[in-house]
Amino acid sequence: MRTDLIKQVDSIRSNFDTVINELSKIIVGQDVLVKHLFTCLLCGSHALIEGVPGLGKTLIVRSLSKILDLKYSRIQFTPDLMPADILGTNIVKEDNNGSRYFEFYKGPIFGQLILADEINRASPKTQSALLEAMQEDKVTVFGTQYHLNPPFMVLATQNPIEMEGTYPLPEAQLDRFFFKLRVSYPDHQELRKIIDKTTEDYQYELKRVIGADEILEMRSIVKLVPIATHVKDYAIRLTLASHPDNADASEQTREYVLFGASPRGVQSLILAGKVSALLDGRYNVSIEDVNNVAKPALRHRIVLNIRGETEGIDLDDIIDEIIRKVQG
Repeated sequence: MRTDLIKQVDSIRSNFDTVINELSKIIVGQDVLVKHLFTCLLCGSHALIEGVPGLGKTLIVRSLSKILDLKYSRIQFTPDLMPADILGTNIVKEDNNGSRYFEFYKGPIFGQLILADEINRASPKTQSALLEAMQEDKVTVFGTQYHLNPPFMVLATQNPIEMEGTYPLPEAQLDRFFFKLRVSYPDHQELRKIIDKTTEDYQYELKRVIGADEILEMRSIVKLVPIATHVKDYAIRLTLASHPDNADASEQTREYVLFGASPRGVQSLILAGKVSALLDGRYNVSIEDVNNVAKPALRHRIVLNIRGETEGIDLDDIIDEIIRKVQG
């Protein structure tokens, strides 16, 4: 590997450590969540964040936008939210001569780091307004295409315990999220630190660590990380084993799964595995890297059958069993 490339790879690890240190000024714990968000950022993709209210999901996203110097937009999803509220719309204006004309008013989607808060509270029609933006980094309004400023990233949140007045995300939209992340509840020591930072005279000021140009450069480096054929094959077998009719499917998969992960699942495993290797200071992807990202990459791409839903089967347990079966 060239010396200049080694320096670029080392800078990714350094940038990540700096982001973690800067976030620690305001965020307590959640290092795994931040690592996965950073992974999504370097892979040019989006994340669905699941957690009960009050765990700091919004604060983390807003703080990241300051540290990364990205334009931040927040969209609060509600049942009456319309696609035009997200994308924007044409408004009638009048010039000095009294002639009227249309001018496009850009909606909040024209940011770089987009917080789609409680995304499952809006109707499927409104949720679908994000699909083109997430997939192609552009939107089409009244037949005109508008490109979004890179880097563009959607971080959507949803509450896992309150289902009243919510609309489940369609599988096609779920599949466009690179990761589905779960926010863990703080332990005793973390709660004490949270209290100290929020109920006392604690001052903090977040500083810019990296910007858009550095992020785009790091993204180009990620794809250069080599991956051995046997590791690729392992990621493929892992994805195929999530299908109940596959020869490598585990007993739980056959019993509780209706559909397995799509091809986007294996793409996520490979790309996220590359970032995992870089953040660990290595220049090639291992099977352990793939295993480390398997849950966030696959948990939203596996669909339970009726029995799995009614028995409350945890998809993370199924993924653990899939890993054991494929490795065994």
